[in-house]
Amino acid sequence: MQENKASQEAGHGEDGGKRHVPVLLKEAIHFLNVRRDGTYIDATLGLGGHSYEIARRLGPQGRLIGFDKDPAALELARKRLDSLAAELGSEAPKIKLIHDSYSQIGARVEAASADGVLADLGISSMQLSDAARGFSFQAEGPLDMRMDPRSERTADQVVNRIDERTLADVIYEFGEERRSRRIARAIVRARPIRSTAHLAQVVAAALPAMKHQRIHPATTTFQAIRIFVNRELEDLKELLEAAPQVLLPSVGRVVIITFHSLEDRIVKEAMREGAKNGIYRLLTKKPVTASEEEVDRNPRARSAKLRAAEKIS
Repeated sequence: MQENKASQEAGHGEDGGKRHVPVLLKEAIHFLNVRRDGTYIDATLGLGGHSYEIARRLGPQGRLIGFDKDPAALELARKRLDSLAAELGSEAPKIKLIHDSYSQIGARVEAASADGVLADLGISSMQLSDAARGFSFQAEGPLDMRMDPRSERTADQVVNRIDERTLADVIYEFGEERRSRRIARAIVRARPIRSTAHLAQVVAAALPAMKHQRIHPATTTFQAIRIFVNRELEDLKELLEAAPQVLLPSVGRVVIITFHSLEDRIVKEAMREGAKNGIYRLLTKKPVTASEEEVDRNPRARSAKLRAAEKIS
């Protein structure tokens, strides 16, 4: 678990301001084996940090396809990549950005057309820092937590409407929180919960203080609600099912960066199953983690794990 504010709240962060440092950038580019004239998919465009480095290597015959369900992130990435295209001039690749979840890659990308698929999972500091988005327990904001504002499910519906048992199950399954029933009981008794700050107060009050506690007591509850609201694990499973369809045989690679055990477990099992069935050759027997130097420079990289595989059939 990361120790900085962004990691406490979400397990992953990217700067929404002037400074943006993509996690495990060198490692991601290495395992993607980015080739000039290739076609690459950034399934989690974010602020475009990984895409920027991929696009620089592609040349005019190359293609970059970026997905993001967050329109605000998509617009910021678009500006960054437009600037790069202007800088590269005639050497700029073709760039297509799509406002959609990475779960739709199979439906939006031609089969056997991509040299690589990259996904850098989680939530960004840009999203956390905007109190109006409702992701942060460190600010007064609405109970929203939607990455895509078009989505129907909100954190308010989860916190204030679903029954206590279901709420406890959500907190336990998606937050891996052993005290989920106590938290759910406290939330239901405190309804209506008015804001993110109110929810954080209710959760903290329900839990006894623990010695040497390094994260806020509401961390896992907020993570669980966010994952549930955004269908993050379902979308990840759909991405992993679609990846072999869109990758080119023999050269196509999939690279996934995760930030908590729920995601990493799904990725590990999917890649191992693919290898067992002769679909993939595993490129990482164990997950690749950030160097001490990167963690010192960028603390949110502490919990990042990268896994990669190459399509062989």
